[in-house]
Amino acid sequence: MGVFTFVLRKSGSEWSAKQFSGDIEASADSTFDLQRKLVHAALAVDSSGAVQSSFSVVDPSSAVFQVVVGGAVFVGGGAVAAAAPAGVAASAGEAAPAEKKEEKVEEEEEDEDLGLSLFD
Repeated sequence: MGVFTFVLRKSGSEWSAKQFSGDIEASADSTFDLQRKLVHAALAVDSSGAVQSSFSVVDPSSAVFQVVVGGAVFVGGGAVAAAAPAGVAASAGEAAPAEKKEEKVEEEEEDEDLGLSLFD
């Protein structure tokens, strides 16, 4: 898994980017074009899997852009969580519905045990 973090700055009408701890640099007329160039540059270094990116504006003339290649999933708020192995995800997904069914059955039994009827 590769994580590439870039600091973007606007000078005049051109945006430039420099990798936070590395040597990848690029520039373009728009942040969109610059993001595409940076993703391609990151993939040239590490092409081990799926690509995810995050763009955050700091102020009108600067931003932060992050590219994650392979093995990670973005969770709400920009946090990164490692992807679980397939077996773990499947077993966790199977356990949750079974627990819900048990809870539902217990609730139904409690209603029957009250001994109250609308027609008594």
